[in-house]
Amino acid sequence: MINDVWGLKRDPGLVRVVAERGVPVVLVSNKRDDPAKGDIVAEVRADLERGIELALKAGVLRENIILDPGIGFGKTVEQNLALVGRLQELKALGFPLLLGTSRKSFIGAVLDLPPGERLEGTAATVAIGIARGADIVRVHDVGPMARLCRMSDAVVRGKW
Repeated sequence: MINDVWGLKRDPGLVRVVAERGVPVVLVSNKRDDPAKGDIVAEVRADLERGIELALKAGVLRENIILDPGIGFGKTVEQNLALVGRLQELKALGFPLLLGTSRKSFIGAVLDLPPGERLEGTAATVAIGIARGADIVRVHDVGPMARLCRMSDAVVRGKW
């Protein structure tokens, strides 16, 4: 698996490697070089759509594409909160969603806590993310988050 924090838009050779190797690719929406000026969800969606188009044109299999809204990658606290809260709008693109909120600075800003004390904030964002369409989560505290994911999946997807 390749996790590209630039969504295949920074290194033109990377998309060829992904297509040739037939591996899954995570397309991350990164706003570090192009800060959002309007609706963050619409801008992230457009950014991810550009990455999807690049991937498909290069021959990447549709089933190998995973989308990541890029929580914390050039986004404000408010923008990160909006992305988690409106994740279903990105799920509508029809690809698996990866959500990486674990211990991120926006949680610290909201709760006024250092990274090591952000477990509950992470748990809240992961549970809400699953309810809004996240299929994969990246976390630090694997044990508690795995239990949270299993419970969230049982409620949201009827999987247990």
